[in-house]
Amino acid sequence: MSRTRWRLGLSVTALLTASALLPSPVHAEAAADYKITVDPSARGAAIDDTMYGVFYEDINRAADGGLYAELVQNRSFEYSTADNASYTPLTSWTADGTARVLDDAGRLNERNRAYLSLGAGSSVTNGGYNTGIHVEKGEKYDFSVWARADGETTLTVTLRDAAGTLARVREVAARGEWRKYTATFTATRTSDRGRLAVATAAPAALDMVSLFPRDTYKHQPNGLREDLAEKIEALRPGFLRFPGGCLVNTGSMEDYSEASGWQRERSYQWKDTIGPVEERAANANFWGYNQSYGLGYYEYFRFAEDIGAMPLPVVPALVTGCGQNQAVDDEALLERHVQDTLDLIEFANGPRTSEWGRKRAEMGHPKPFGLTHLGVGNEENLPVEFMERFEKFRAAIEAKYPDVTVVSNSGPDDSGATFDTAWRLNREAGVAMVDEHYYNSPQWFLQNNDRYDSYDREGPKVFLGEYASQGNAWKNALSEAAFMTGLERNADVVKLASYAPLLANEDYVQWSPDMIWFNNHASWGSANYEVQRLFMNNTGDRVVPSTATGTPDVSGPITGAVGLSTWATGAAYDDVRVTSADGRTLLSDDFSGDASRWTHSGAGSWTVQEGAYVQTDTAAENTMVTAGDPAWQNYDLHVRATKKAGKEGFLVAFGVKDTGNYYWWNLGGWNNTQSAVEQAADGGKSTLLSKAGSIETGRAYDIDVKVRGRQVTLHLDGKEWGSFTDDKPAEPFRQVVTEDARTGDLIVKVVNAQDTAARTAVDLGGAEVAAKARVTTLAADQDAVNTETTTPVTPVRSTFSGVASEFEYTFPANSVTFLRIRQT
Repeated sequence: MSRTRWRLGLSVTALLTASALLPSPVHAEAAADYKITVDPSARGAAIDDTMYGVFYEDINRAADGGLYAELVQNRSFEYSTADNASYTPLTSWTADGTARVLDDAGRLNERNRAYLSLGAGSSVTNGGYNTGIHVEKGEKYDFSVWARADGETTLTVTLRDAAGTLARVREVAARGEWRKYTATFTATRTSDRGRLAVATAAPAALDMVSLFPRDTYKHQPNGLREDLAEKIEALRPGFLRFPGGCLVNTGSMEDYSEASGWQRERSYQWKDTIGPVEERAANANFWGYNQSYGLGYYEYFRFAEDIGAMPLPVVPALVTGCGQNQAVDDEALLERHVQDTLDLIEFANGPRTSEWGRKRAEMGHPKPFGLTHLGVGNEENLPVEFMERFEKFRAAIEAKYPDVTVVSNSGPDDSGATFDTAWRLNREAGVAMVDEHYYNSPQWFLQNNDRYDSYDREGPKVFLGEYASQGNAWKNALSEAAFMTGLERNADVVKLASYAPLLANEDYVQWSPDMIWFNNHASWGSANYEVQRLFMNNTGDRVVPSTATGTPDVSGPITGAVGLSTWATGAAYDDVRVTSADGRTLLSDDFSGDASRWTHSGAGSWTVQEGAYVQTDTAAENTMVTAGDPAWQNYDLHVRATKKAGKEGFLVAFGVKDTGNYYWWNLGGWNNTQSAVEQAADGGKSTLLSKAGSIETGRAYDIDVKVRGRQVTLHLDGKEWGSFTDDKPAEPFRQVVTEDARTGDLIVKVVNAQDTAARTAVDLGGAEVAAKARVTTLAADQDAVNTETTTPVTPVRSTFSGVASEFEYTFPANSVTFLRIRQT
C-alpha cells in the first residue's frame, strides 16, 4: 500500500426492509431495459478453488489489539520511541509506587531486552486496548507472568473497572530466578473498561504480563480472537496472504542481534516470530506502533489450516518500498535472506526430522502445512533492482523446491512506468505469477471491468493481491462487485484475488477503507465484506460464457473550472491564463492585484506576494484554490509555477466540478519521484497517466493543459509530456454466470450500480432448469455504511419461481443479486 491514505467518514442509513430488496415486478416503473444471453454449450475459464482469498497485514492494530487475543497492551515493556515518538516502556501502564523499566543483564532472556523492576508495596495497572480490557460475565481468562524475586513475594493480581472488581482477586507466590506463574479469572460481570493490576509485597522483576480469554478461536493456545477469526472463516477464503504489506519490505534487513545493534526498525523476518512467545523479537511496525510477534508465522500457518485456506507468505526481497525505495547492496545479507526463505519452506513442509520441520513439530504441529505459493517482495518502486534480487530467490527456491510457485509483483499502481517496466521484466523472466496492487475510485472500477480481457493468456498469471475502491460505503462495494465479475470472467488469467486491508480497529486507524471493523468488544463486516462473502461463497467451478447489453453512454466533454494546489510543499503560481478553443480569454490573472477570483477550499496558507499567488505551508496537504466556471469545456490552461520548499512539486487542476470531482496534473508527487495525472471522483482518486520525474526547487516551470472533448494533452516547458483520452464508460450493469460442479447450479451474478432498477430479459440458451431459483440480494442506498450498531448492507435471501429457459427479472437499484438456478 503506497497511495495516499483515505479516511472517509462513516454515515448511517436506515436499515432497508426485506420486502424492499425482493425482485420487483417486471412491469415496474423507473426501470432500464437489459438483456443477458447465456451460452451453456460453450466452455469458459475454469475457476480454481483458491480464486478468492484474504490479505492479512498488521495495519490498524490488526494483530496486537486485534486478531491476536492477548488483552494486555505492551505486556513485555518493550514499547519504544523506535515504534512511535510518543511511546515509553510504560505506555498503557500506570504505576503506583516504584516502577522502573530496565534493560540490563537481569533481563528474562537476550531477545526480550526490557523488564519491569517493581518496588515493595508497588503496583502497575494495564489499560488494554480501546476503552480497556473487555471481559464477559461467566467467561474464564488465563493470566500469566514471568517473575523474579531475590526473596519471596506475593503478587496480588486484580481485574476491575471503575465500578469495582470484575473477578475474584488472585494471589501468586513468587520466589527465586525467572519463572512463569499462572492464574485463572472467572468474570463476575461484563465490562469493556477493565483494568489488570499486579502488586508485589516485596521487590520483584516482572515480564510478559499476559491475560488471554480461555475461548480463543478453536481453543488454540496463544490463540486468536474468536469473533474476528470466525468472520474471516465465514468468507471461506481460498488462501491467506500474510504478513503484509509494507511491513514486509521496509526498514533494516538486518537481524535482531547484538551484532546488528539490536535494531528495532526491521523488515518482517519470519524467524523472529516463532518459538516461545517470551523469546520472540520486538520490532517497530511500519504503521507507527509496536508489534509483539505473539501472532507469528506458526500462528499464521495454523490459522490458514483452520479456515481451510492455502497459506501464502511474503518475504522481503531486499529492495525497500512504500516510499523508502532503497536497494540493499550486500551480497552476504542477500544470501542470508535467500537461505532464510529456504528454511521457511522447510519449516512449513519439511519432515519433523529436518531442522526446521522439527521446530514446527516442537511448536505443536508435526504434520507439514503444505506450502505451495510464496511471494518475494511487495510493491517495489525499483523494478530493475527488484528483479535482480528476485531472480536469486527464485533460482534457489526452484532448485530445491520446484513445486513451490514463486510470486513476483508489479509495484504499487495499476499503470505507469514502474508497472510497465515490472511487467516487461516479469514476462522476459518467465515468472509464473505477478502480484498487482491498486486502490482506485468507484468510477475506475466501473470503467475497468474489462482490464484483464486483453492480458496475454500465455504470459504470467495474475495475483490481484490488494485492491479496493476508496471507501466503505455501499457505492464502493457495488463498484468492486462490478469489477469482480470481470475477474471471474478472466479466471484463466486472474488466479488469485484479495480485497485489502482485512482488519481495522476503529480507534487505531492508519488506512481506510477496510473489510472488517472492530473495537475491544464488537466486530462488524463492512458493505465490502458482504460483497466479498457473497462472491467467495458462490464462486462456482467454471465460467459459463454470457453477454449483456449495456447502458447508453451519456458522457459528454470534460467540463470544469481550474485549480492550483500543493502537497506538503510551498510553491508560487503566476501568469494563469485560460483560453477557449476559439481564442476567447476566459481567465487571466498575473496576481498584480489581489486573488479575489480564487476560492480557497483546501488546507494551507495562500497570499499574493510580489506578483505571484504563493502557498507557504509545507505541512499542509491538498491546499486547493479554484477559479472559473464548472461549465467550462474545450479550453487551454497555462500556469507558471515555482517550487519554494517542501517534499513534492505542483498540483494543477482542470475539469474541476467540486472539491471531490476534478483532474489534476501532479508534478513531482510521491516524495518528488514521479508525476501523474489523477482523476478524483467522489473524493477517491485514480491514476490515468504517470511517469518518473522530479521538480527542482527555485526553478520556474511553464505548465500547459489542453482540453478538447475528453482528450487532454499536457506540455511542460513547451514539450509534450503526455496525453490521454478519458472516454471509458463507467458501466453500472455488469454480470457473469458460473456453474457449480457439485450442485449443477447455474449462478447468475448481476450488479446494478445505479439508482434505477434493471428490467432484464435472461436467455439461458436452451438450458433445462427448475422453475424456482434461490436468490441472494444485497441492496441499499449508495451512501449506506455498516457500523457496530446498524447494518443496512446485509444479505436478503428469497426464492423466485419464474425461472425458465427465457425469463424476465428486475434487479433492484443499487444491488448485487445472485440467482442460483438448478439445472435439470
